[in-house]
Amino acid sequence: MTQISRYFDIKRDSHGREYMETYLDGIALLRLVMTNKGTAFPQDERVALGLDGLLPPQVHTLEQQMDRVYHGFLREPDPLAKYQFLRALQERIEILYYALVERHLEEMLPIIYTPTVGQAIQEFSARYQSPRGLSFSPVNIDRATQVVSNYPWNDVRMIVATDSSAILGLGDQGYGGLAITIGKLSIYTVGGGVSPFHTLPVKLDVGTNRLDLINDPLYLGVRQRRLRGEAYLEFLDKFVDSVLARWPKTVIQWEDLSKDVAFKVLERYRDRLPSFNDDIQGTGAVALAGVLSACRLKKEDLKDQRMMVLGAGAGGIGVAWALIEGLVREGLTRDEAGARVLVLDSRGLLVEGRAMDAYKAPYAQTAEAIAGWRCDGAIPTLMEVIENAGVTVLLGLSGQAGAFNRPIVEAVSRNTARPVIFPLSNPTSIAEALPEDVFEWTQGRAIVATGSPFEDVTYDGRTYPIGQGNNAFIFPGLGFASILSEASRITDAMVLESAYALADYTTARHLESGWVYPPVKELQEVSIRVASRVMACAIEEGVAQKQGLENVDCDAYLRRRFWRPRYLPFVRGT
Repeated sequence: MTQISRYFDIKRDSHGREYMETYLDGIALLRLVMTNKGTAFPQDERVALGLDGLLPPQVHTLEQQMDRVYHGFLREPDPLAKYQFLRALQERIEILYYALVERHLEEMLPIIYTPTVGQAIQEFSARYQSPRGLSFSPVNIDRATQVVSNYPWNDVRMIVATDSSAILGLGDQGYGGLAITIGKLSIYTVGGGVSPFHTLPVKLDVGTNRLDLINDPLYLGVRQRRLRGEAYLEFLDKFVDSVLARWPKTVIQWEDLSKDVAFKVLERYRDRLPSFNDDIQGTGAVALAGVLSACRLKKEDLKDQRMMVLGAGAGGIGVAWALIEGLVREGLTRDEAGARVLVLDSRGLLVEGRAMDAYKAPYAQTAEAIAGWRCDGAIPTLMEVIENAGVTVLLGLSGQAGAFNRPIVEAVSRNTARPVIFPLSNPTSIAEALPEDVFEWTQGRAIVATGSPFEDVTYDGRTYPIGQGNNAFIFPGLGFASILSEASRITDAMVLESAYALADYTTARHLESGWVYPPVKELQEVSIRVASRVMACAIEEGVAQKQGLENVDCDAYLRRRFWRPRYLPFVRGT
């Protein structure tokens, strides 16, 4: 395997035990976050590596260090302060950071990821402390080859890259979007077993259309309008070319690209290198998994549902795609499946003949399909679709807080004994409905999941779990499997398999308790189960390039390679 870095490498001794060979010593060893063990350096290593006297005399274990920093975390007054505390820890002793988050995953995931990361992104420039990852901009894109050579990891296998044009439900966030890539890669490591020695967060700083950012004296990004059209694609071509030249086995997760480019970028590069768009494919897979679980809870089939997606951006269209693919997998023709999945944008139902973006057209209903509907205008509204189509499953990806109001929810509940209501927009402030309201409006009959974390709801003396339709249940396993199989591309079948793997896990473990998604504390096990199924699919599809996988036990193979945060013994290299 390629040496990890010019600063250090991980090797095995004659007994197969891992150790870190370091080419640094003294204060430099303490300043490189991946080699710093802080007070965990034992006395013999302190002497051998020039650290004697540079650290307090007490030697602590990793567990003792976690206890210390957790007390510091608890002292922080609010979620954003806790986020800053964890980011500072990550930039000081990175192994300790991962160990702490792993131990307190359920508590800390909402801090390092949605919803807290949204505020951190908005305030990124004002709170900036330490560099991380790579930034490409019009200033340096023509030197992209040199830029990638500056990164200290020699064998990058997973990149999360964003242009920050559509961050969560917050829109254009300029340079601040780098925080979302950092957060996602932390989840890849803690939840998905991907070694941090092989990851890279990337900011594609193509500009911003927000004048308030451009005029902000603290703003860290380039002060220009966003590149568009061919200039934008040429920028990305240079980025991708530079990545492939140095790291030919890397996987790219495209993150938070606006709907006008997200689909173009996915199609442009998915055959050049293994890549996927989490907002399209990850969101689609996690939504399909939740609907499958809800159907099993209802003891009904997916093909018996009439499903409506509110929101036709990258996430909404990704969900529509996944639902249709699920229906086809379960025996319907593509036309039959398309008729059961109705998509609405801000103007109403997608119907053939009305003006719409090209990427929406495949999800438009035919004029014949709605010919007998009772509607006041030419384009059916949200309520008219629910009533005329008999909608039983309502999925929100609109970013419109309160869009699922009482009349809307009650209309769905008239169509089915157990309406499925998923307000999936995040962060929490833009959820289409609050779970407690949905239960009240449906007298406790609804099956509810959300995009952001919500507390369980007690209604009429019964407690209902609120599952989180979190993409973190999909992308770590999908990426981990793609890395270890050395997939040449990430196929639609692999993405679809991740959804069924998640649904099957939830069904086996939690369906009797009313869950449609597993609890976040089980993220590691979920990721392994998802990765195992995806890896098997990659092998079956013929895209797995790793040699010797023909008869491999995917589950065992993945578990042996699942990275865990721990300190290794250090040896001075030469």
